[in-house]
Amino acid sequence: MTTTANTRTIGLVQMRCGDDPADNLARAVDGIAEAAGRGAQIVCLQELFRSLYFCQREDVRLFDLAEPIPGPSTDALCRAAAAHRVAIIGSIFERRAPGLFHNTAVFIDADGGVRGLYRKMHIPDDPLYYEKFYFTPGDLGFQSVALGGVPVGALVCWDQWFPEAARLTALAGARVLFYPTAIGWHPAERAEFGAAQHEAWEVMQRSHAIANGVFVAVANRVGGEGGLEFWGASFVADPFGRVLARASHDREEVLVVPCDVNLVDETRRHWPFLRDRRIDAYDGLLRRYLDRP
Repeated sequence: MTTTANTRTIGLVQMRCGDDPADNLARAVDGIAEAAGRGAQIVCLQELFRSLYFCQREDVRLFDLAEPIPGPSTDALCRAAAAHRVAIIGSIFERRAPGLFHNTAVFIDADGGVRGLYRKMHIPDDPLYYEKFYFTPGDLGFQSVALGGVPVGALVCWDQWFPEAARLTALAGARVLFYPTAIGWHPAERAEFGAAQHEAWEVMQRSHAIANGVFVAVANRVGGEGGLEFWGASFVADPFGRVLARASHDREEVLVVPCDVNLVDETRRHWPFLRDRRIDAYDGLLRRYLDRP
């Protein structure tokens, strides 16, 4: 890609997680340093990178993994941002108050300052994804935050299946949608359903890029944890839905991808979906289901 003054280079850190939160944090910081050294200006970490994906079971002792914001993880990420002059989106198990916890993305700019928070809005409750036990749904809405001089948004994992979330974040001004993610296969299902599940996941997010004329950047974890095999395949797609880079299914990797944000304006001129929206006809979206005879 030819770089311009409006090119922003995105880094995605795809990693395995182990039992030691301090080690996971240190390796995430190493990934940030690698991405910055290769030219990244905004780096996104995977969902809940500081620990194993603990939501596979309901256990009150696991609330001890949560931390306040600011707290140890955000302090470390702020130091890394300032040291490497790189913006960071980090995913934190937030302890907001006694008995009140969120799955939260933190926006940190290249000067090491926190610019905002996004609390995961859609909370799943599926086999091995018992997140409703741990997380209160977000209350900050869908938003755009300036990082590295570019308005970006963050949505977290299960949020990625909801076109309303992507649309509202884009309408708030975001030119890049980041998705910190922890998604994988149930190993017993992989042979029969694995390829289709992964394809649906990627196509869904590429469709957000197309429908909203934005870049989409997805950082997923990799490796086996408990009953899940995380499928990696972190990727960046442009506003036309084209995958610019994709990581492997089974290795730790740091993707570094230049993105010319001018392409947002160019794509929207040719595909003016935002212009042609019938905002006068969408009241039904505020209802759970349109019950009609």
